Amino acid sequence: PTSMAPLRVLAVAEKPSVAKELADILSNKSYRTNQGASRFNRLFEFTVPYGGGQCQMTMTSVIGHLMEHEFAEEVHRKWSRCDPVELFTAPIRAQVPEDKQDVKRNLEEAARGRQELHLWLDCDREGEAIGFEVMDVCLA
Repeated sequence: PTSMAPLRVLAVAEKPSVAKELADILSNKSYRTNQGASRFNRLFEFTVPYGGGQCQMTMTSVIGHLMEHEFAEEVHRKWSRCDPVELFTAPIRAQVPEDKQDVKRNLEEAARGRQELHLWLDCDREGEAIGFEVMDVCLA
């Protein structure tokens, strides 16, 4: 009988301390650490039982929000230069700022070849927003 290859999962926490704590718990402190593109967001790698088989888990983190949002047109960035009613329908641009590019690269590299993405974020609106930012980067 042939065995199936283990499922490969990327798990992302909202901050580095949570990623380490989760890796400690899920792996029983039996993990390898690697330094990815971000010096603050280590990669914790371990194997755990999952869904009746084995799972190769990589746990990492972001540092809060990954993206910044601003109005796409200059005229809307200074509210005194436009009719405030226009701001409700003005296009908004989301982008990863320069100081978070290493976190983005860390996620992109860690996500390669993964079959699942697990998000370990605060259960509130901000955590949900961060989750969509992480998904946008990892699934691109």
